[in-house]
Amino acid sequence: MLPAITWKKDRLVMVDQRLLPWKEKYLELITVEQVASAIERMVIRGAPAIGIAAAYGLALGVRNLSRGCDLEKEFEKFYRRLWKTRPTARNLFWALERMKRVFEENRKGGLAHLKRVLLQEARTIEKEDFEINRKIGENGAGLIPEGATVLTHCNAGGLATAGYGTALGVIRAAFARRKNIRVYACETRPFLQGARLTVWELWRERIPVTLITDNMAGWLMSRGEVNLVIVGADRVTRNGDTANKIGTYSLAVLARNHSIPFYVAAPISTFDFKLKRGEEIPIEERNPDEVRKIRNRLITLPDVPVRNPAFDVTPGRLISAIITEKGVLRPPFSREIRKIIHRTDSGNE
Repeated sequence: MLPAITWKKDRLVMVDQRLLPWKEKYLELITVEQVASAIERMVIRGAPAIGIAAAYGLALGVRNLSRGCDLEKEFEKFYRRLWKTRPTARNLFWALERMKRVFEENRKGGLAHLKRVLLQEARTIEKEDFEINRKIGENGAGLIPEGATVLTHCNAGGLATAGYGTALGVIRAAFARRKNIRVYACETRPFLQGARLTVWELWRERIPVTLITDNMAGWLMSRGEVNLVIVGADRVTRNGDTANKIGTYSLAVLARNHSIPFYVAAPISTFDFKLKRGEEIPIEERNPDEVRKIRNRLITLPDVPVRNPAFDVTPGRLISAIITEKGVLRPPFSREIRKIIHRTDSGNE
């Protein structure tokens, strides 16, 4: 797997995911504004990858500062700029909060020291994410039976993380165990992450994958052609309600109607312990032209009104299990998540 994002020679390097699968172009970013813009324009996307990018963005900002500047003022400016990039993905805010704690703990050590520790923390976040994805894959692989057909939506693979992936990490782990599985990948309108990215990732690893349009899923389920659904997540609340790419909720309803397991794969960093239920999750509304156009070509009237929520919320009651690096959580999720909060508060995580 090529890395979606990495640090190289004092700059942040990321593949421009808007151009995949037709072109592999790498961008070298050297300022906070460039990183923030890349997140907003979906050069980089996927909740864990967004968090990693934000962490490196803060490190970049501080590395560009000169002696004698107002450290706290400048750091807060960088922090707020990155905070405003995208509202739904919890990992963005989790990573920024983690970096801010490191800044506050080390700000008296001077600028040179801050530059070192912030970059090291961003690198640690990246490394930890890859290891967490591997663990999620190991924990979830047993949920995929031999010979199963798995349906997935959007892209929750290596491109959405530091590598390996969450939902695709589970699929990869099952495939590595030589299970005879195949995958249906929903195209994922309007940004086509499934068609462009998920298919590309699985194809490169020779994992059998078939592309379908988003509106085919119900029919395939009714014919017994789907055995389970696995998706990623952008935010999980304390009762297990989960925000993910628009269209996920519909798949969960269809899966329940056809008695098909519906799994979410997500790291603990995607959980928002401050929110009790899904109604509290902020849902991003994106540019209407993402719906009006495909690859900058109009497919409808240029001025037709458009709704373009980027995410929807699947109630926890429709989720069979949430696969995390700490294990597989089962309903009732409120009880399981309380245990995680307690361990976190006790410093045992």
